[in-house]
Amino acid sequence: MAAREYGQYGGITRALELVGERWSLLIIRDLLVGPRRYGELAAGLPRIPSNILAARLKELQEAGVIRRAPRSRIIVYELTPYGRELEPAVLALGAWGFKALGDPRGEQLITPDSMTMDLRTAFRAQVAAALPPTAYAAHLGPTELLIRVEGPSLEVSRGAGPADLAFSAGHDIRRLISGELSPTLAIASGVVDVLHGPGELLDRFASTFRIAA
Repeated sequence: MAAREYGQYGGITRALELVGERWSLLIIRDLLVGPRRYGELAAGLPRIPSNILAARLKELQEAGVIRRAPRSRIIVYELTPYGRELEPAVLALGAWGFKALGDPRGEQLITPDSMTMDLRTAFRAQVAAALPPTAYAAHLGPTELLIRVEGPSLEVSRGAGPADLAFSAGHDIRRLISGELSPTLAIASGVVDVLHGPGELLDRFASTFRIAA
């Protein structure tokens, strides 16, 4: 750890010494979605070299941020309670970065965990609390997510399931979430394709998930 010390005393400095290395926060982001095996972490971060992934996991364990845990005869990595305290900071950083998103470059991917955390970042619990429970089946490029909203609670899981509204979209879904496009224009322009269910429910989705630019 000494090689990454900044020579300053303070909370932000210490936080950066613990989680500021390249890839560390993305590992934490994915573990905020849920425990992951080593191979699942590698698959969710396809450009990380295996030696760097191993090094980051070791460093985060030594810092008390993550731990190895047995699950049905396999080993998974999960956040410790101390590590989970990073969630508000990660969500706030995600909201800040969302405002600077442009179109993705050709090699950039939307992963299930990255999209899940973007949805959690954009979720407006106070708005959702006043709306009826709703389930959305979202096909976002190669990622398929089932999004369940019930009151102020949000649950996002991979795969298909019963939904009130099913829709498909690409990276331009950010234009709906940012408010750049209204739901009506998102459908009319082809940014969002309603697969089944009333298209009016996209208004509810856009009200529930919003990060103002």
